[in-house]
Amino acid sequence: MTKKTYICWLGISAAVMLALPWMAATFIKGDGGMAACFLLFYAINPIYSVIIGAFAGKDRKHLWGLPVISAILFLIGTWIFFDMGEPAFIRYGVIYLALGAAAMAVSSIFRNRKSERNSKALS
Repeated sequence: MTKKTYICWLGISAAVMLALPWMAATFIKGDGGMAACFLLFYAINPIYSVIIGAFAGKDRKHLWGLPVISAILFLIGTWIFFDMGEPAFIRYGVIYLALGAAAMAVSSIFRNRKSERNSKALS
């Protein structure tokens, strides 16, 4: 993978994990803000963690840091825009990291099995 691809994924991670919480805290007030946070914490962020983990599984040796950086950006974003030092956000970050790591492992295993099948078919 190229540096450009890595930087692109870092930008997407910053947008999802920093910009979306900022937008929820800044522009949506009251119960709507709470609903937006639930949507972020229980749908968007976990799905994004799985997606970035699956992508990182394509080249685990070079891209292993993407799920880690994504979880760290989540923690930074929530602490800045919601409540600094809140331990519940650490739990969410660990869960997102675990989801990303699991998706990376599964993606890597399937990729390795596919390449083994292709090499057996060629020989």
